[in-house]
Amino acid sequence: MSRAVEWWDRHQIPLYLVAIAAGAFAGLAAPRIAPALERAINPVLALLLFATFLAVPMAEIGRAFRDVRFLVAVLVANFGAVPVLVYGLSRFVADDRGLLLGSLLVLLTPCVDYVIVFTGLAGGARARLLAAAPLLMLAQMLLLPLYLLVFAGSDVLAVVEVTPFLEAFGVLIAAPLAAAAVVQALARRHRAGRIVEEAMAGSMVPLMMATLAVVVGSQISAVGSQALALLRLVPLYSAFVVLAVAVGRLTARTASLDVAATRAVMFSAATRNSLVVLPLALALPAVLDIAPLAVVTQTLVELVAMVVLVRLVPRLVPEPLPA
Repeated sequence: MSRAVEWWDRHQIPLYLVAIAAGAFAGLAAPRIAPALERAINPVLALLLFATFLAVPMAEIGRAFRDVRFLVAVLVANFGAVPVLVYGLSRFVADDRGLLLGSLLVLLTPCVDYVIVFTGLAGGARARLLAAAPLLMLAQMLLLPLYLLVFAGSDVLAVVEVTPFLEAFGVLIAAPLAAAAVVQALARRHRAGRIVEEAMAGSMVPLMMATLAVVVGSQISAVGSQALALLRLVPLYSAFVVLAVAVGRLTARTASLDVAATRAVMFSAATRNSLVVLPLALALPAVLDIAPLAVVTQTLVELVAMVVLVRLVPRLVPEPLPA
């Protein structure tokens, strides 16, 4: 088993690309499986996050709460700089109400779940980003209506609901984190807990592959049905990733953060909360039925971008050479 873990840890980036391709093939070849795959997203993602949280000592998360400079940098990047960027990019689809609302919903909400996984893969401060997750979730719940009002007009406020945010926080953050804390406490006294820790640590790559495959497979067919209209969003979302990474790096540098924290801020600025805001987009009137697909399109672009950034960000922000 240890040889297998070493092998997939060494080849994780190609394996993630294979998972994305496999999910796309399955979703296009058998579109009827999309609903089943969609129902599997939250359980698979929760399991992945449980494994991620289990690898982060709870004491380290407690210390991260006291890192005020990092928390301020993450909040400024996501709710100060990024909205300005989003406003500028969204003007390119302002003529289409559905595309505009879909892109605003997803780009204005920072990710609080699998961003922690990708941050860890790139050597970023995942414990500090996990500590920031409640603040990020609360801030986007409060500020999203304001941003939509300013960027799209008062008639869109009816689409913003708190329930999907609360459900996502409970299922994807609170429950896995509590389970990880219990297992860590058990591991200090019993071998059974240590076995669970070792098993989950070894399953990180397969769980990430499963997450990528089910997300892509569940959505690719629906996106394909509106491909021509949604193609307008691909350069917009790609530009967002590039510019948001730069925004995150600049913000972290201004705050004089260390290497791991800088990488975390870069990932936080670039990664969006698509799985949480999708229910908001689905609640829109039928005349705006392209808005959910605009959210999903961002997910597909982002997943490919995250796989690239896992390799690229450590090169952009390398560890300092030993003295």
